[in-house]
Amino acid sequence: MGTEIWPIIKLALRKIVGEAAFTNWINPLELTSMDGATAQFSAPTKFIGDWVARNYGDAIKIEFAKQGVNVGRLTFVTGAVAKPIAPTPTTQTSAQRTTTGSTDLPGASLDPRFTFGNFVVGKPNELAHAAARRVAEGGEVSFNPLFLHGGVGLGKTHLMHSIAWEIKRRDPEARVLYLSAEQFMYRFVQALRFKDTISFKEMFRSVDVLMVDDVQFIAGKTSTQEEFFHTFNALIDQGKQVIISGDRAPSDMEHLEDRIKSRLQWGLVVDVHPTDYELRLGILQSKQEVQARHNPRVEMSPGVLEFMAHRISSNVRVLEGALTRLYAFGSLVGRPITLEMAQESLSDILRATDRKVTIDEIIRKVTDHYGVNLTDMLSARRTRSIARPRQVAMFLAKKLTSKSLPEIGRCFGKRDHTTVIHAVKKIEELQSIDNQIAKDVEVLRRMLEG
Repeated sequence: MGTEIWPIIKLALRKIVGEAAFTNWINPLELTSMDGATAQFSAPTKFIGDWVARNYGDAIKIEFAKQGVNVGRLTFVTGAVAKPIAPTPTTQTSAQRTTTGSTDLPGASLDPRFTFGNFVVGKPNELAHAAARRVAEGGEVSFNPLFLHGGVGLGKTHLMHSIAWEIKRRDPEARVLYLSAEQFMYRFVQALRFKDTISFKEMFRSVDVLMVDDVQFIAGKTSTQEEFFHTFNALIDQGKQVIISGDRAPSDMEHLEDRIKSRLQWGLVVDVHPTDYELRLGILQSKQEVQARHNPRVEMSPGVLEFMAHRISSNVRVLEGALTRLYAFGSLVGRPITLEMAQESLSDILRATDRKVTIDEIIRKVTDHYGVNLTDMLSARRTRSIARPRQVAMFLAKKLTSKSLPEIGRCFGKRDHTTVIHAVKKIEELQSIDNQIAKDVEVLRRMLEG
């Protein structure tokens, strides 16, 4: 009798607890048996079972009573329905790839390909890799939070997934929640909509490790920033590990509250630098070994990987996609992968990357070259040690990108387009009379175009 009325009770609970709480906590439950006054449920995880018993146990008992069934005790079992994280994710089946970042918490899916074992380390990412490894080892760390920042396709998400896999391998009971800032905001908005903010707060503050990807997404969203700030503080105060990623350093994020910027800079802020030729070649060689195992009949001529590493410098995702395309083409048409075939098959990618220099990249290269702080570069400071590199960067932005003068000015601390015009003219003049400036501009141009 009890098990048959469970769907009716679920409908009633849906109205009581709200849509968000129902989806997260009630709907995953299955009533498996009734033994006297005890109702036994199967739950996807122990955490969900404990949560429901603590927060919704009384409401469930009341709804059973309304249906004429006396329930005095609720029990929750996991087992066949549980979804454990495998200790060696690289051997998972496709069905297991939908697992979340924890056996306890509903979060974004972790990609089994993104492990430390599959991460190619080079000079541009060695610090980020070392910091991620240190956090994943668990125990006391001297930096919390860990903030990883860099452009698209440079490995930030790979490192975050790797940390989650390693933590779960070392401690399967660890409550690790990985999700994007967009998902954080969505869950918060849903909690507000269905008046279930208490459950939201309790869930996010009960984790051992919180990982939020692409934090720049919440910039400018006041209510979400407020809740993120309090969640962040609560976890740090409890000694829980927080790992955040963004497309730039906290201090450079527009519309992100100053108090959040300050908090994010408490720990270690690490820049995942754009790849250099050696790292790109290493990544291609690693991925080519995998492709060769899957496509043993497809041969690759010498020099192809070197050609790709030199010409495709935008990001790792494009690089890996290009290699996949070559092997797919070679397999389908039964031809070896030659340099000519690569030039033909990748013509669109090569065209797109030939002039794909961004202002952010220009600023980063110039600050590195001159040893200037990025904050100073974008500030109102006019000392020569800052102003000259800034003018060089503006000159290169005008020469190497298709951005308008006002757009360039906005990227340099919201300066007027006349400032950009002056900078361009000044560097053009100096190149003819100052050998060092001419050399600097040429070196930077080659770095950016190569």
